[in-house]
Amino acid sequence: MSNELDAVLRIARAHAALTKRLDGALGGLHGVSLSDFTALLHLRQAPGGRMRRVDLAEALGLTASGVTRGLAPLERIGLVMRETDARDARVAFAALTETGRERLADMLATAEQAAAEIFPAPLWSKEDTGQLSVLLTRLGGT
Repeated sequence: MSNELDAVLRIARAHAALTKRLDGALGGLHGVSLSDFTALLHLRQAPGGRMRRVDLAEALGLTASGVTRGLAPLERIGLVMRETDARDARVAFAALTETGRERLADMLATAEQAAAEIFPAPLWSKEDTGQLSVLLTRLGGT
């Protein structure tokens, strides 16, 4: 097996393990998945806390219908709301609610704690995790 294939397979296994761990932490305390958390983070970082649904879909690597399905539970529990453009009713936005902002802050603390447990010092230095971030960005992990 080539080094490249070995690296790809190890990244895939690491991704599965990290997803399971973060899903467990976020789901157990906040009732959301890692996918939900990622969508909420994108909305928080967007100007005005809102994004066109098609732009959110692109940022998450999903289809427009996939984003609609993914946001529906977040809308039902009041973390996200749907907005239309006053000038063009065909344009739909997903917007973070005030409750969504508050709950996201708690989720972020949980995710930070999980990340600290995944990369414990002194096994992982700040330089190690920084270098890993650089390498993953080169693979397309923005």
